[in-house]
Amino acid sequence: MRLTVLTDNNTLIDRYYLAEPGFCVHLEVGGVKVLLDTGYSDVFLRNASKMDLSLRDLDVVALSHSHLDHTWGLEPLIRHFTESAFEKIPCKRPRLLYHPDALLSRTFHQTDEFGMLITESRLARYFDLQPSKEPYFITENLAFLGEIERRFDFEAKTPIGRVLVDGTLQDDYMQEDSALAYNSSQGLVIITGCSHSGICNIIEQAKAVFKTDTVLDVIGGFHLQKPKPEQLEGTMKYFSQLKPASLHACHCTDLQSKIRLAAVAPIEEVGTGLTLTFP
Repeated sequence: MRLTVLTDNNTLIDRYYLAEPGFCVHLEVGGVKVLLDTGYSDVFLRNASKMDLSLRDLDVVALSHSHLDHTWGLEPLIRHFTESAFEKIPCKRPRLLYHPDALLSRTFHQTDEFGMLITESRLARYFDLQPSKEPYFITENLAFLGEIERRFDFEAKTPIGRVLVDGTLQDDYMQEDSALAYNSSQGLVIITGCSHSGICNIIEQAKAVFKTDTVLDVIGGFHLQKPKPEQLEGTMKYFSQLKPASLHACHCTDLQSKIRLAAVAPIEEVGTGLTLTFP
C-alpha cells in the first residue's frame, strides 16, 4: 500500500503544499485507488495536482465521518468530476463508502450545519452509494471498519454537538465515526480521520476484523485535544501494551498529547505531502 497525505493541519519543511485544519489521504492498494475524507475545501485537489496525482481514477471515496473538516471537500471534488466531463477527460464513477448516520444533520456550538452539506439524492448523481454499518472489504487486505464497538470506558464519553434524528436534536456521540485498516505483511496499518469513537476502540475493531493482534502503524487524528486525564492515561497504557512500530498522530492530536504518547510509542512527524509505503 502507498499512502499520501493530501490534507493535514501541517505541512513538511521544504515541501510547498497547502495545509488546513482538515484531513484527506490517498491510498493505492494493488491498483485500487481510495480517498479517505476530503478535508474542508479544495486544498486536497490543489495539492494532488502539484504532486501529479490524478483524482479522476478513484475507485472508492471513504468517509471517516461527516464533520465539515472531512466532507466539505466533496463539493469541489464533484466540480472536478463535472469539469472533467466538460473537457471530455475520462473520469471514473467512484463508490462512496460511509456509515448511514453520516447523512444526518449536525450542529456544533453556534453553527447551523457542522456535518454533510450534500444530500443523498445529489451524491447519488456522482457516486455509487455504499452505506455500511458493518465492516466492508474494499480489497482483500483493506477494509472500512463500519460502526466501531465502544469497548473502553475512557473513550467516546463526551458528545460532540447535536445530531438531528427523526426531527429531534440529540447529543451526538458520533456512532457514525469509522476508519480504514490495511493488513500488511508486517501487521495492521490503521488510517483514521478523527477517532471520535476512540482510537483504542478503532484499533481493537481492526484487530477483530482481520483476526490479528499485530499493529504496525496508526495514522490520522487521535482526537486528543486537551483530553481528560483518564482518557490520556488510558490511551498511553493501551499503546504501551500494543507496542506499534510507529504512530503518525496528526490533525486533532495536540502537542502535549503527542509528547506524552512519545514516552510509550515512536511518534513520527506528519504533514501534507507525506508518503508512506507498506508491504
